[in-house]
Amino acid sequence: MAHEARIVSGVEVIPLCDAVGPMGSHIRKPLPEMFPRGSFADGEEWILHFHCYLLRAAGRTVLVDTGIGGAGSPAASWAPVPGRLFEELSAHGVAAADVDLVVLTHLHSDHASGSVTGDGPAFPNARYAVQRAELDWVRGPMRDQVVVPLGDSLQILDGTAELLPGITAVHSPGHTPGHQTVEVGDLALSGDVVLHPEQLRDPTITYVYDEDPELAVRSRVALLGRVAVLGTGHFADPFVPTGAPVSG
Repeated sequence: MAHEARIVSGVEVIPLCDAVGPMGSHIRKPLPEMFPRGSFADGEEWILHFHCYLLRAAGRTVLVDTGIGGAGSPAASWAPVPGRLFEELSAHGVAAADVDLVVLTHLHSDHASGSVTGDGPAFPNARYAVQRAELDWVRGPMRDQVVVPLGDSLQILDGTAELLPGITAVHSPGHTPGHQTVEVGDLALSGDVVLHPEQLRDPTITYVYDEDPELAVRSRVALLGRVAVLGTGHFADPFVPTGAPVSG
């Protein structure tokens, strides 16, 4: 599914649609249980759009999140694998070897499973930027099948850091301990800080699978107060205005 690119502060930001579909039945719950205090129609179903983002800036190629991965990935138990990330990149003239930097917003299986192929990094010339708090937290298949094979490709961050001129990783914990957003001017690639449009209407609405719901609320409120546009992880439309004032 093609989405229109944007240029923000000299950086081209291209949404990539890795997959579309509902959660698998063993983790899916009615929306009022997933987002307590949200307002939903009776029987409303949550159809997730799994977005990654391609950034081009000053001759460098950056990928934010790597999606759900292949048929045997850690996401296979609940997400509509295989993802289409590599087809999406190819449609924009990008081969895996062209990617200079991969930024993982967090290490949930739907955001990072496409990071590896076989026994090594799927993007062989890239460094993979991840928060140290996330690496300390992750366990199970995501550690064994994704983090360990990345090996020396990992770039470990300790909090907010400028990755390239105009591209900043901002530690935004709560959904997971080391969740980070990627911010370019007044646009934030928000990962899972904001999961559903109801959280734009009321940022205090929590999500059943947040590791620390109260901290997630604080990160969400702060994010929505400082950027004008979100590049969302799971909305149907990748670019969504926040209502925050545009600076400059």
